[in-house]
Amino acid sequence: MKIIIAPDSFKDSLSAAGVAQAIAAGLAQVWPDAHLVQCPVADGGEGTVDAVLAACNGELRRQTVRGPLGGTVEARWGWLADSHTAIIEMAEASGLQLVAPGQRDACSSTTYGTGELIRAALDAGAQRIILAIGGSATNDGGAGAMQALGVQLLDGESQPLPPGGLALARLSRISLETLDPRLAQVRFEIAADVDNPLCGPHGASAIFGPQKGASPEQVAQLDAALGHFADHCAQVLPNDVRDQPGSGAAGGLGFAAKAFLGAQFRPGVEVVAELVGLDEAVRGADLVITGEGRFDAQTLRGKTPFGVARIAQRHGVPVIVIAGTLGDGYEQMYAHGVDAAFALPSGPMSLEQACREAPRLLRERAADIARVWRLASNR
Repeated sequence: MKIIIAPDSFKDSLSAAGVAQAIAAGLAQVWPDAHLVQCPVADGGEGTVDAVLAACNGELRRQTVRGPLGGTVEARWGWLADSHTAIIEMAEASGLQLVAPGQRDACSSTTYGTGELIRAALDAGAQRIILAIGGSATNDGGAGAMQALGVQLLDGESQPLPPGGLALARLSRISLETLDPRLAQVRFEIAADVDNPLCGPHGASAIFGPQKGASPEQVAQLDAALGHFADHCAQVLPNDVRDQPGSGAAGGLGFAAKAFLGAQFRPGVEVVAELVGLDEAVRGADLVITGEGRFDAQTLRGKTPFGVARIAQRHGVPVIVIAGTLGDGYEQMYAHGVDAAFALPSGPMSLEQACREAPRLLRERAADIARVWRLASNR
Protein backbone atom coordinates (compact mmCIF):
# COMPACT_ATOMS: atom_id res chain seq x y z
CA MET A 1 0.00 0.00 0.00
CA LYS A 2 1.62 3.22 -1.20
CA ILE A 3 0.09 6.46 0.08
CA ILE A 4 1.24 9.94 -0.91
CA ILE A 5 0.71 12.61 1.74
CA ALA A 6 0.82 16.01 0.02
CA PRO A 7 -0.85 18.75 2.10
CA ASP A 8 -0.39 22.49 2.30
CA SER A 9 0.20 24.25 5.61
CA PHE A 10 -2.66 24.98 7.99
CA LYS A 11 -2.36 28.72 8.54
CA ASP A 12 -1.64 29.81 12.14
CA SER A 13 -1.32 26.17 13.12
CA LEU A 14 1.10 23.82 11.31
CA SER A 15 3.55 23.93 8.44
CA ALA A 16 2.92 21.66 5.46
CA ALA A 17 5.63 19.34 6.77
CA GLY A 18 3.96 19.31 10.19
CA VAL A 19 0.60 18.44 8.65
CA ALA A 20 2.15 15.64 6.60
CA GLN A 21 3.87 14.19 9.67
CA ALA A 22 0.65 14.18 11.69
CA ILE A 23 -1.32 12.49 8.89
CA ALA A 24 1.42 9.90 8.47
CA ALA A 25 1.35 9.14 12.19
CA GLY A 26 -2.40 8.54 12.07
CA LEU A 27 -2.19 6.29 9.02
CA ALA A 28 0.64 4.28 10.56
CA GLN A 29 -1.55 3.40 13.53
CA VAL A 30 -3.80 1.42 11.19
CA TRP A 31 -1.40 0.60 8.36
CA PRO A 32 1.99 -0.01 10.04
CA ASP A 33 3.34 -1.70 6.92
CA ALA A 34 2.13 0.92 4.43
CA HIS A 35 4.64 2.84 2.33
CA LEU A 36 3.90 6.42 3.40
CA VAL A 37 5.51 9.12 1.24
CA GLN A 38 5.42 12.58 2.80
CA CYS A 39 5.52 15.28 0.14
CA PRO A 40 4.48 18.66 1.65
CA VAL A 41 3.54 21.24 -0.97
CA ALA A 42 2.30 24.83 -1.26
CA ASP A 43 0.53 27.05 -3.79
CA GLY A 44 2.91 30.00 -3.93
CA GLY A 45 1.70 31.59 -0.71
CA GLU A 46 2.91 31.27 2.83
CA GLY A 47 5.02 28.16 3.38
CA THR A 48 6.32 27.81 -0.17
CA VAL A 49 9.98 28.08 0.84
CA ASP A 50 9.55 25.59 3.68
CA ALA A 51 7.72 23.08 1.48
CA VAL A 52 10.34 23.18 -1.26
CA LEU A 53 13.32 23.01 1.07
CA ALA A 54 11.80 20.12 3.03
CA ALA A 55 11.49 18.08 -0.16
CA CYS A 56 14.64 19.18 -1.97
CA ASN A 57 17.17 19.36 0.87
CA GLY A 58 17.78 22.99 0.05
CA GLU A 59 19.41 25.66 2.18
CA LEU A 60 17.47 28.22 4.19
CA ARG A 61 19.07 31.64 4.04
CA ARG A 62 18.30 34.89 5.83
CA GLN A 63 18.68 38.48 4.75
CA THR A 64 18.00 41.74 6.59
CA VAL A 65 15.88 43.90 4.28
CA ARG A 66 13.52 46.87 4.31
CA GLY A 67 10.04 45.92 5.47
CA PRO A 68 6.78 47.12 3.91
CA LEU A 69 6.65 50.26 6.07
CA GLY A 70 10.37 51.01 5.98
CA GLY A 71 11.67 49.30 9.11
CA THR A 72 14.12 46.43 8.87
CA VAL A 73 12.98 42.80 8.90
CA GLU A 74 14.83 39.50 8.69
CA ALA A 75 13.48 37.66 5.68
CA ARG A 76 14.06 33.99 4.86
CA TRP A 77 14.59 32.64 1.37
CA GLY A 78 15.54 29.29 -0.11
CA TRP A 79 18.56 28.22 -2.13
CA LEU A 80 18.89 25.07 -4.24
CA ALA A 81 22.60 24.94 -4.97
CA ASP A 82 22.51 22.09 -7.51
CA SER A 83 20.27 24.05 -9.89
CA HIS A 84 21.29 27.56 -8.83
CA THR A 85 17.64 28.25 -8.02
CA ALA A 86 16.39 30.78 -5.47
CA ILE A 87 12.93 30.49 -3.91
CA ILE A 88 11.68 33.84 -2.65
CA GLU A 89 8.43 34.48 -0.79
CA MET A 90 7.73 38.18 -1.20
CA ALA A 91 5.62 38.06 1.98
CA GLU A 92 8.81 37.45 3.96
CA ALA A 93 9.96 40.97 3.08
CA SER A 94 6.77 42.79 2.06
CA GLY A 95 3.96 40.75 3.58
CA LEU A 96 0.74 41.69 5.28
CA GLN A 97 1.66 39.57 8.29
CA LEU A 98 4.50 42.03 9.01
CA VAL A 99 2.06 44.91 9.57
CA ALA A 100 -0.40 45.21 12.45
CA PRO A 101 -4.01 45.70 11.24
CA GLY A 102 -4.16 49.28 12.52
CA GLN A 103 -0.95 50.22 10.70
CA ARG A 104 -1.72 48.93 7.22
CA ASP A 105 -1.07 51.59 4.61
CA ALA A 106 -1.58 50.70 0.95
CA CYS A 107 -0.49 54.20 -0.10
CA SER A 108 3.07 54.14 1.27
CA SER A 109 3.95 50.45 1.72
CA THR A 110 6.81 49.25 -0.46
CA THR A 111 8.16 46.12 -2.11
CA TYR A 112 11.74 47.41 -1.77
CA GLY A 113 12.67 44.53 0.53
CA THR A 114 11.55 41.99 -2.07
CA GLY A 115 13.95 43.61 -4.50
CA GLU A 116 16.70 43.28 -1.90
CA LEU A 117 15.96 39.53 -1.66
CA ILE A 118 16.27 39.26 -5.44
CA ARG A 119 19.58 41.09 -5.21
CA ALA A 120 20.78 38.62 -2.56
CA ALA A 121 19.85 35.76 -4.89
CA LEU A 122 21.83 37.39 -7.68
CA ASP A 123 24.82 37.69 -5.35
CA ALA A 124 24.54 33.95 -4.66
CA GLY A 125 24.75 33.21 -8.38
CA ALA A 126 21.10 32.44 -9.09
CA GLN A 127 20.24 31.40 -12.62
CA ARG A 128 16.57 30.83 -11.84
CA ILE A 129 14.47 32.80 -9.37
CA ILE A 130 11.01 31.69 -8.34
CA LEU A 131 8.94 34.47 -6.77
CA ALA A 132 6.01 33.34 -4.64
CA ILE A 133 3.92 36.48 -4.40
CA GLY A 134 1.00 35.72 -2.10
CA GLY A 135 0.17 37.74 1.02
CA SER A 136 1.51 41.18 0.12
CA ALA A 137 1.01 44.35 2.17
CA THR A 138 1.81 46.54 -0.80
CA ASN A 139 0.16 48.40 -3.67
CA ASP A 140 3.16 50.02 -5.34
CA GLY A 141 3.12 48.19 -8.68
CA GLY A 142 6.43 46.57 -7.78
CA ALA A 143 8.10 49.97 -8.03
CA GLY A 144 9.99 49.52 -4.76
CA ALA A 145 11.41 46.17 -5.83
CA MET A 146 12.59 47.66 -9.10
CA GLN A 147 14.20 50.61 -7.29
CA ALA A 148 16.14 48.12 -5.16
CA LEU A 149 17.38 46.54 -8.40
CA GLY A 150 18.57 49.81 -9.89
CA VAL A 151 15.57 51.30 -11.71
CA GLN A 152 15.42 55.05 -11.15
CA LEU A 153 11.96 56.54 -10.71
CA LEU A 154 12.25 60.30 -10.81
CA ASP A 155 9.88 63.20 -10.22
CA GLY A 156 9.70 66.47 -12.17
CA GLU A 157 12.79 67.76 -10.37
CA SER A 158 14.77 64.59 -11.13
CA GLN A 159 14.56 63.47 -7.51
CA PRO A 160 13.88 59.82 -6.57
CA LEU A 161 10.29 59.08 -5.69
CA PRO A 162 9.54 58.17 -2.07
CA PRO A 163 8.15 54.70 -1.28
CA GLY A 164 4.60 53.66 -1.99
CA GLY A 165 2.03 53.46 -4.74
CA LEU A 166 0.58 56.92 -4.24
CA ALA A 167 3.96 58.55 -4.99
CA LEU A 168 3.83 57.06 -8.50
CA ALA A 169 1.36 59.81 -9.42
CA ARG A 170 4.36 62.19 -9.36
CA LEU A 171 6.49 60.03 -11.66
CA SER A 172 8.05 62.07 -14.45
CA ARG A 173 10.81 59.85 -15.81
CA ILE A 174 12.13 56.27 -15.61
CA SER A 175 15.81 55.56 -16.10
CA LEU A 176 17.18 52.05 -16.63
CA GLU A 177 20.83 53.14 -16.71
CA THR A 178 21.67 51.58 -13.35
CA LEU A 179 19.44 48.49 -13.63
CA ASP A 180 21.40 45.47 -12.40
CA PRO A 181 22.76 43.82 -15.58
CA ARG A 182 22.74 40.37 -13.97
CA LEU A 183 18.94 40.31 -14.21
CA ALA A 184 19.15 39.68 -17.96
CA GLN A 185 20.85 36.33 -17.31
CA VAL A 186 18.23 34.98 -14.91
CA ARG A 187 14.99 33.11 -15.61
CA PHE A 188 12.17 34.46 -13.46
CA GLU A 189 9.02 32.52 -12.64
CA ILE A 190 6.08 33.87 -10.66
CA ALA A 191 4.22 31.36 -8.52
CA ALA A 192 0.73 32.77 -7.97
CA ASP A 193 -2.96 32.02 -8.28
CA VAL A 194 -4.14 35.61 -8.97
CA ASP A 195 -5.12 36.60 -12.52
CA ASN A 196 -6.18 40.23 -12.00
CA PRO A 197 -4.93 42.99 -14.32
CA LEU A 198 -3.00 45.95 -12.91
CA CYS A 199 -5.73 48.60 -13.11
CA GLY A 200 -9.48 49.01 -13.33
CA PRO A 201 -12.41 47.56 -11.39
CA HIS A 202 -10.72 44.16 -11.18
CA GLY A 203 -7.23 45.55 -10.68
CA ALA A 204 -4.79 45.48 -7.79
CA SER A 205 -6.07 48.61 -6.04
CA ALA A 206 -9.80 47.93 -6.36
CA ILE A 207 -9.73 44.26 -5.36
CA PHE A 208 -6.89 44.08 -2.85
CA GLY A 209 -6.34 47.68 -1.73
CA PRO A 210 -9.05 47.74 0.97
CA GLN A 211 -7.59 44.78 2.86
CA LYS A 212 -4.28 46.66 2.91
CA GLY A 213 -5.81 49.74 4.51
CA ALA A 214 -6.97 51.79 1.50
CA SER A 215 -10.15 53.87 1.74
CA PRO A 216 -12.47 54.13 -1.32
CA GLU A 217 -10.90 57.50 -2.15
CA GLN A 218 -7.40 56.08 -1.83
CA VAL A 219 -8.32 53.10 -4.01
CA ALA A 220 -9.20 55.52 -6.83
CA GLN A 221 -5.98 57.48 -6.30
CA LEU A 222 -3.85 54.35 -6.23
CA ASP A 223 -5.49 52.98 -9.36
CA ALA A 224 -4.72 56.21 -11.22
CA ALA A 225 -1.15 56.23 -9.91
CA LEU A 226 -0.53 52.66 -11.09
CA GLY A 227 -1.96 53.55 -14.50
CA HIS A 228 0.42 56.53 -14.65
CA PHE A 229 3.32 54.21 -13.75
CA ALA A 230 2.30 51.80 -16.50
CA ASP A 231 2.16 54.67 -19.02
CA HIS A 232 5.78 55.57 -18.26
CA CYS A 233 6.89 51.93 -18.28
CA ALA A 234 5.42 51.56 -21.77
CA GLN A 235 7.71 54.35 -22.96
CA VAL A 236 10.95 52.61 -21.90
CA LEU A 237 10.07 48.90 -22.08
CA PRO A 238 9.24 46.70 -25.08
CA ASN A 239 5.77 45.61 -23.95
CA ASP A 240 2.82 47.09 -22.09
CA VAL A 241 1.68 44.27 -19.83
CA ARG A 242 -0.76 46.10 -17.55
CA ASP A 243 -3.79 44.20 -18.87
CA GLN A 244 -2.20 40.76 -18.83
CA PRO A 245 -3.57 38.26 -16.28
CA GLY A 246 -1.58 38.39 -13.08
CA SER A 247 -0.24 41.91 -13.46
CA GLY A 248 -2.36 42.94 -10.49
CA ALA A 249 -0.97 40.22 -8.24
CA ALA A 250 0.74 41.34 -5.03
CA GLY A 251 -0.34 44.94 -5.45
CA GLY A 252 1.13 45.09 -8.93
CA LEU A 253 4.41 43.31 -8.26
CA GLY A 254 3.23 40.92 -10.95
CA PHE A 255 3.23 43.84 -13.40
CA ALA A 256 6.80 44.85 -12.58
CA ALA A 257 8.03 41.25 -12.72
CA LYS A 258 6.51 40.81 -16.17
CA ALA A 259 7.52 44.23 -17.50
CA PHE A 260 11.06 44.57 -16.16
CA LEU A 261 12.14 40.97 -15.53
CA GLY A 262 10.30 39.07 -18.26
CA ALA A 263 8.83 36.75 -15.64
CA GLN A 264 6.62 33.85 -16.64
CA PHE A 265 3.51 33.23 -14.55
CA ARG A 266 2.63 29.70 -13.45
CA PRO A 267 0.16 28.35 -10.90
CA GLY A 268 2.03 28.22 -7.61
CA VAL A 269 1.11 24.64 -6.82
CA GLU A 270 2.33 23.58 -10.27
CA VAL A 271 5.73 25.15 -9.67
CA VAL A 272 6.09 23.60 -6.22
CA ALA A 273 4.83 20.20 -7.35
CA GLU A 274 7.46 20.18 -10.08
CA LEU A 275 10.25 21.11 -7.67
CA VAL A 276 9.31 18.44 -5.13
CA GLY A 277 8.73 15.72 -7.74
CA LEU A 278 5.09 15.12 -6.88
CA ASP A 279 4.12 13.71 -10.28
CA GLU A 280 6.73 10.96 -10.06
CA ALA A 281 5.79 10.23 -6.45
CA VAL A 282 2.11 9.77 -7.30
CA ARG A 283 2.89 7.32 -10.09
CA GLY A 284 1.91 3.85 -8.89
CA ALA A 285 0.33 5.07 -5.63
CA ASP A 286 -2.86 3.60 -4.18
CA LEU A 287 -4.09 6.78 -2.51
CA VAL A 288 -3.24 10.48 -2.21
CA ILE A 289 -4.14 12.51 0.87
CA THR A 290 -3.93 16.29 0.66
CA GLY A 291 -5.34 19.15 2.66
CA GLU A 292 -5.42 22.82 3.62
CA GLY A 293 -6.81 24.98 6.38
CA ARG A 294 -10.04 25.90 4.60
CA PHE A 295 -11.37 23.80 1.74
CA ASP A 296 -14.08 25.57 -0.25
CA ALA A 297 -14.99 26.87 -3.70
CA GLN A 298 -11.89 29.12 -3.70
CA THR A 299 -9.76 25.96 -3.85
CA LEU A 300 -10.72 25.77 -7.53
CA ARG A 301 -8.67 28.94 -8.17
CA GLY A 302 -5.47 26.94 -8.02
CA LYS A 303 -4.90 26.14 -4.37
CA THR A 304 -2.93 23.12 -3.26
CA PRO A 305 -5.66 20.42 -3.17
CA PHE A 306 -6.77 21.41 -6.66
CA GLY A 307 -3.26 21.07 -8.06
CA VAL A 308 -2.59 17.82 -6.23
CA ALA A 309 -5.92 16.36 -7.40
CA ARG A 310 -5.14 17.20 -11.03
CA ILE A 311 -1.87 15.32 -10.83
CA ALA A 312 -3.46 12.32 -9.13
CA GLN A 313 -6.29 12.30 -11.65
CA ARG A 314 -3.79 11.95 -14.50
CA HIS A 315 -2.53 8.76 -12.86
CA GLY A 316 -5.95 7.43 -11.87
CA VAL A 317 -5.20 7.67 -8.14
CA PRO A 318 -8.03 8.51 -5.70
CA VAL A 319 -7.70 11.65 -3.57
CA ILE A 320 -8.94 12.39 -0.06
CA VAL A 321 -8.82 15.88 1.48
CA ILE A 322 -8.42 16.61 5.19
CA ALA A 323 -9.18 20.25 5.96
CA GLY A 324 -9.45 22.46 8.98
CA THR A 325 -12.92 23.44 7.82
CA LEU A 326 -15.16 22.66 4.86
CA GLY A 327 -16.55 25.90 3.44
CA ASP A 328 -19.23 26.81 0.92
CA GLY A 329 -18.91 25.09 -2.42
CA TYR A 330 -16.25 22.55 -1.47
CA GLU A 331 -18.37 19.88 -3.18
CA GLN A 332 -17.40 21.40 -6.54
CA MET A 333 -14.00 19.77 -6.13
CA TYR A 334 -15.61 16.34 -6.51
CA ALA A 335 -15.73 17.05 -10.25
CA HIS A 336 -11.99 17.79 -10.29
CA GLY A 337 -10.37 14.66 -8.93
CA VAL A 338 -11.28 14.76 -5.23
CA ASP A 339 -13.12 11.66 -4.02
CA ALA A 340 -13.89 12.61 -0.41
CA ALA A 341 -13.27 15.44 2.05
CA PHE A 342 -13.23 15.53 5.85
CA ALA A 343 -13.03 18.38 8.37
CA LEU A 344 -10.83 18.11 11.44
CA PRO A 345 -13.22 18.89 14.33
CA SER A 346 -15.37 16.03 15.53
CA GLY A 347 -17.66 18.37 17.44
CA PRO A 348 -18.14 22.03 18.48
CA MET A 349 -14.72 23.66 18.76
CA SER A 350 -13.32 27.18 18.57
CA LEU A 351 -10.83 28.10 15.86
CA GLU A 352 -8.16 28.68 18.49
CA GLN A 353 -8.71 25.24 19.98
CA ALA A 354 -8.71 23.59 16.54
CA CYS A 355 -5.41 25.26 15.67
CA ARG A 356 -3.90 24.26 18.99
CA GLU A 357 -5.02 20.66 18.73
CA ALA A 358 -4.43 20.24 14.98
CA PRO A 359 -1.73 17.54 15.31
CA ARG A 360 -4.03 15.30 17.37
CA LEU A 361 -7.03 15.97 15.15
CA LEU A 362 -5.06 15.22 12.00
CA ARG A 363 -3.83 11.93 13.45
CA GLU A 364 -7.35 10.93 14.45
CA ARG A 365 -8.89 11.85 11.11
CA ALA A 366 -6.15 10.05 9.18
CA ALA A 367 -6.64 6.92 11.30
CA ASP A 368 -10.40 7.10 10.69
CA ILE A 369 -9.81 7.31 6.93
CA ALA A 370 -7.46 4.33 7.06
CA ARG A 371 -10.01 2.23 8.93
CA VAL A 372 -12.78 3.01 6.45
CA TRP A 373 -10.45 2.37 3.51
CA ARG A 374 -9.33 -0.96 4.99
CA LEU A 375 -12.93 -2.00 5.57
CA ALA A 376 -13.90 -1.18 1.98
CA SER A 377 -10.82 -2.96 0.63
CA ASN A 378 -11.62 -6.16 2.52
CA ARG A 379 -15.12 -6.47 1.13
